[in-house]
Amino acid sequence: MSYAIFKTGGKQYRVAQGDLVDVEKLDHAEGAQATFSEVLLVSNNGNLKTGTELSSATVVAEVVSQFKGEKVLAYKYKRRKGYHRTVGHRRRLTRLKITGINA
Repeated sequence: MSYAIFKTGGKQYRVAQGDLVDVEKLDHAEGAQATFSEVLLVSNNGNLKTGTELSSATVVAEVVSQFKGEKVLAYKYKRRKGYHRTVGHRRRLTRLKITGINA
C-alpha cells in the first residue's frame, strides 16, 4: 500500500489514494482539483522516499465540499468576581478526496 505525508494549512496529513481528508479552508470551488507540492514523505510498498528525492512529488486531490466544522466552546471564568463568559467558534474546512500521489 502506498501513502504520502503532505503539509497544508500548517498541519501534516497522511493520505493514500481514495482517502477523504478534512483540511483548513482552501480557495477552490467544489469539484476543482487541488495540487499539493509540499510532500514530506512517500511510501511505495515499503520503499520510503524523503527530502531531496521528493523535489518534484505532488499529491493531487479533488475538492468534495466546503463546510464548517463542529462548534468549539471556550469558557472564561474568574472566581469570586461573578464573571463568566462563553465564547465559541466553528472552523471553516475543505473536504478533499485524494486522487493521486505522484512521486
